[in-house]
Amino acid sequence: MIIIKTEDIISVSKALSDKNRVEIVKLLSENELCACHLLEHFDITQPTLSHHMKQLTESGLVKVTKKGTWNHYSINKEIIDEYINFLKDTYNKNCDDGICDCDE
Repeated sequence: MIIIKTEDIISVSKALSDKNRVEIVKLLSENELCACHLLEHFDITQPTLSHHMKQLTESGLVKVTKKGTWNHYSINKEIIDEYINFLKDTYNKNCDDGICDCDE
């Protein structure tokens, strides 16, 4: 059963269509990080990081909490689980309908 809305699938897919944002998600899958520590991993400016983080938070992939003067970012496991379930359901449905050749 698919819970995630079509708009959310599109938003998550768009957010993951950028190399830097994929790398940010990978980093956040290991630990919550503040913007200053994320910046250390990239050769980008703070405004560029802010743009990427806005895309990721608006898509629901990343949660943000304010701690002092810094924003701390973490993965939103629920939306990722729903996105993965959508992909699995789509794959399984296609296999059940004979569209793919899973036995090869």
